[in-house]
Amino acid sequence: MDKLLEIKDLHVNADEKEILKGLNLTINKGETHVIMGPNGAGKSTLANVILNNPEYTKTRGTIEFEGKNINSLSADKIAKKGIFMSFQSPEEIPGISTMNFLKVAKNKVTGKPVKIFEFKKEVEEYMEELNMNPKLINRNLNVGFSGGEKKKNEILQMLVLNPKLAILDETDSGLDVDAVRTVSKGIKMYKSKENAVLIITHNMKILSELKVDYVHVLINGKIVTTGTDKLVKEIEKDGFAKYKKAEI
Repeated sequence: MDKLLEIKDLHVNADEKEILKGLNLTINKGETHVIMGPNGAGKSTLANVILNNPEYTKTRGTIEFEGKNINSLSADKIAKKGIFMSFQSPEEIPGISTMNFLKVAKNKVTGKPVKIFEFKKEVEEYMEELNMNPKLINRNLNVGFSGGEKKKNEILQMLVLNPKLAILDETDSGLDVDAVRTVSKGIKMYKSKENAVLIITHNMKILSELKVDYVHVLINGKIVTTGTDKLVKEIEKDGFAKYKKAEI
């Protein structure tokens, strides 16, 4: 089966307010999808709902992963199925080193014991590719990390866990040009014919170095248009104004 994620007629509330209003999206193996839209359109809500964040309530519609309904699964079970999410603002976790976190996460996702020496070598090689300070691996997870280091650490986690679907929620926000390039490099290292990427972004820079298959514009809780990477250039030039008007 080539289809990884299928979202049908998804309606979602946060508290009493409806945020997603009948969203449809299909992602197949080997594809890179981008979701763009103005603030408040529901982009980050979509990412959180796929992982079943309890702050949001699905009122209608289904989310299927590899043909199985995951609407009611807990986030850890969804992760075990092969969905990874990179957070917009990664949490600092005192008391657990980056390396220990990666070992535990890898063990939980695969259900197999981690071979320490091989694993350490793999992590160190990824860190070198991502131009990360090797000392960060023994420090508490994200504690005292710069914004760029936190975002690179998210990409490191993606590479180590090697999920079937990676959802990157504003991973590029607040990064300088060099860090954006590094994040793009990490995505290219991860990408294969067997997996897929969903990038949620405001930043056109990260897309300039990636091959993008589909660009979706999300306005007021619905995808109002889908196109190729040419759509990114159009939005960069003209913004979202015409799509907002069409939605009204």
